[in-house]
Amino acid sequence: MTIVVPCFNEEENIPVFYTSLMDIVRKLDDMDVEVIFVNDGSKDRSAWILRDLAQQNSRVKYISFTRNFGKEAAMLAGLQKSTGDYVAIMDADLQHPVWMLPKMIEEIKMGNVECVCAKREGREGDGRLRKALTTRFYRIINKMTDVEMVDGAGDYRLMTRKMVDTILQFKEYNRYSKGIFSFVGFETKMIPYKNVERALGTTKWSLWSLSKYAINGIVSFSTVPLVLSSFCGILSCLLAFVMAAYTAIKTIIFGNPTDGWTTLVCIILFVGGLQMFFLGIIGQYLSKVYLETKERPHYIVGETNIK
Repeated sequence: MTIVVPCFNEEENIPVFYTSLMDIVRKLDDMDVEVIFVNDGSKDRSAWILRDLAQQNSRVKYISFTRNFGKEAAMLAGLQKSTGDYVAIMDADLQHPVWMLPKMIEEIKMGNVECVCAKREGREGDGRLRKALTTRFYRIINKMTDVEMVDGAGDYRLMTRKMVDTILQFKEYNRYSKGIFSFVGFETKMIPYKNVERALGTTKWSLWSLSKYAINGIVSFSTVPLVLSSFCGILSCLLAFVMAAYTAIKTIIFGNPTDGWTTLVCIILFVGGLQMFFLGIIGQYLSKVYLETKERPHYIVGETNIK
C-alpha cells in the first residue's frame, strides 16, 4: 500500500503526523506500506524534516517541488509515483484521522468497492461564512454538473490500483480531483467521521483561495455558466424589443417627453455590468483552454529519493 501525503509549510505537524501514522502502519503486519510525502515548495523546514525521516525509515519516500505548484499537483505527483495495490491520500495536518486507515483497508479488501472515502461530518472550527458558502457551493455544483460531489467527502480516501490508474489517464493541466474522483464512476463507500481542527499551525486555505478553487471546479466540470450567459443575452434582447415597442407607442400617443433619463442610465449600467460579468465567465473558460494548450508540466521536482 502507498500513502500519499501532500504538505506545504507543515514543519510543526509532520513529526507528530509521522509518529501517529507509523503507530498504525506497524499494526498492518500483512501489508508492505510505503509513505510518499510530497513537499509542495514549502518555505519552512519541511524539506529538511522529510529528508531526515527518509534516512531513518526506508518506508519513507519524499518528493520536493522547486516551488509551490498547489495541492492538486502534489496529489498527482504522489499518485504517479505510487506502487501499491492500494493508494491512500491524506493530509499532514492531522485533520484526517490516521486511526481510520485500518477500517478503510478492511472495507476495500472486501472487494465490493474500488474506493473508500472519509466523509467529514460537521465543520467545527470553520467560520459561519465559510460554512454557508461551502454548503451553497456543493448545492450549486451538483445542479450544474452530471457528477455528484458529496459535501464533506474530501481528498482523504483509499483507492485500488485500478482506480488510480484510471485517474492518471486524465492529463488536463487544470485538475479538480474531487470532480475526477466522482467522474470515473467507481463504486465508493463513505465512512463518516467527526471533523477535527488542525493539530498545529494555521490553514493554508484562505477564503480567497477556496473561492478560486470553487470556480475552477465549476469551470472544469460544467458548461452551464456559458449556457446561462446565452439565455441572459436572449432575455436582454427580448426586453429591449419590448421597451422599444413601449417607447414607440408612448411617443405616438403622448408625444416625446424628456423624462425617464434616470431609468435609462440605470438600464445601461445594468446591461453593461451584465455584459462584463458574462465576459468574465467566458474569460475563465478561455484561460483554461490557454493553459491547456501550453502543455506545461504540472510540477517540477527539485529533489527526491525515489529512483
